[in-house]
Amino acid sequence: MSSNVSGIQGITENDIANYLANTPGFFERQAELLGSIQLTSPHGQRAVSLQERQMEMLRDKIKGLEAKIIEMIRHGQENLVLSEKLHRWTRALMLTLNPGDLPGVLVRELRHQFMIPQAGIRVWGGADMFGGMPFAHEVSDDVKVFSASLSVPYCGVNSGFEAVQWLEEPASAMSLAMIPLRESGNTGAFGLLVLASPDATRYTADMGTEFLSRVGEIASAALSRLLPPKP
Repeated sequence: MSSNVSGIQGITENDIANYLANTPGFFERQAELLGSIQLTSPHGQRAVSLQERQMEMLRDKIKGLEAKIIEMIRHGQENLVLSEKLHRWTRALMLTLNPGDLPGVLVRELRHQFMIPQAGIRVWGGADMFGGMPFAHEVSDDVKVFSASLSVPYCGVNSGFEAVQWLEEPASAMSLAMIPLRESGNTGAFGLLVLASPDATRYTADMGTEFLSRVGEIASAALSRLLPPKP
């Protein structure tokens, strides 16, 4: 008898769980056991039957799935709105016939479509005919080296960057996104696009830069018309 007790005491909860999982006919043979099992409800201290507990778990799972579906729909709607704004901005660039007007249209429409408080742009190495335009104002070698070093757009606080001085109100720029402009396949840069906000949390170092990179690619493609023709 003591041997049997010792054997029972050696059985763990995992042993029982594994037995039940691997013996699907157990509850068919012990059907009355299902009705007598009582569990504690997660919504209070009252005891509930196994069937009721299963229903509660199923309802909680359905609520979780509903929340995920709602979140997916919300993200889908946000992405659709973002895509529409990007489309309108790109269309405005494509409809700009005069290359010299492109930087102004690019900045103006970007601010309008995406509610950006301030934006500025500089292009260097452009054709001589554009030399006197505001976007072609001289920039330092530091800006050119910094722009060429950006493999992805810079996002973060304004740490006194020279490019901030291109904005109408430099003192109010608390956070920045700086997007290099480069020709396809070229590791250098021929310009820099600066987006600024008085909100210090709008552009942060840990934010994703995929969308800003796409903006940079489109802007670079459009503004390549300002560069002198290749020999």
